[in-house]
Amino acid sequence: MKILVTGSTGQLGSDCKQVLQRSHDVVARNSKDLDIANQLEVTEFFRENRPDVVVNCAAYTKVDACESERDLAWRVNVDGTQALALRASEYGSKLIHISTDYVFDGRKKLPETYVEDDEVCPLSYYGQTKLEGELVVRRANRNHIIVRTSWVYGLHGYNFLRTILRLVLQDPKRELTVVNDQFGSPTWSYHLALQINRLIEMDGQGVFHATSEGHCTWYELATYFLDKMAVRHNLIPCSTDDYPTPAVRPRNSILENRRLKEQGCNLMPHWQAGIDQFIERDKDNLLKEWGLR
Repeated sequence: MKILVTGSTGQLGSDCKQVLQRSHDVVARNSKDLDIANQLEVTEFFRENRPDVVVNCAAYTKVDACESERDLAWRVNVDGTQALALRASEYGSKLIHISTDYVFDGRKKLPETYVEDDEVCPLSYYGQTKLEGELVVRRANRNHIIVRTSWVYGLHGYNFLRTILRLVLQDPKRELTVVNDQFGSPTWSYHLALQINRLIEMDGQGVFHATSEGHCTWYELATYFLDKMAVRHNLIPCSTDDYPTPAVRPRNSILENRRLKEQGCNLMPHWQAGIDQFIERDKDNLLKEWGLR
């Protein structure tokens, strides 16, 4: 199959490109190659390439920045998604759209999880734009998969683990406060790419949750990661109230991969196994960024 991967230089797009090109003809595009919110560009791309599947990894994911850069967030997360969905429908392409745990309000009592048909109620503008992206996909293209994931990390792009590593390596003695009362499931972008490939193979339809198994807090994630990296740190747990941010985040955004399990295709491991495998594969590359390898 010919597969378009948008956002192909980001953390998930990079891994989707790597995984999918093993068995498919992948056409990779980043924001410089294809402005997904430009309907003329998108139309011309579909006319020339006619992909069988579109994996939309392009998104504006800086949650706090979305609160002040609302026009940009809407343009990418909604207008861009709509342009892809309309052209995919016109040319008979399946659209796989990546969404987020932040479409939920996080008010479920721990350790309850969110399943695919739970009521959505985003707290942040980022979550609102991602939910609206889901809605335009559903309206524009019946042949779609919406993949909700959470706390994604990887070697490429902007993510929590790379930020924590950078801050600690800059000054190992510096006290860093990390929130310890928000719960989610950290998900390696490579494992998510493998799961997306499986959904393509099985020709899935509808909404799927795809996150690592188990859950933790941001503080627990950071300490586990740095300890496994053998990097000294001075992390201090704090509450959400002690660490105010522009965007309100859900306290509980633990997703359950219910539909993947019902259909016998859940490939997602426990989040700690994901961290272990990520470090085994990419530790040298992570440290090389800071001249330590």
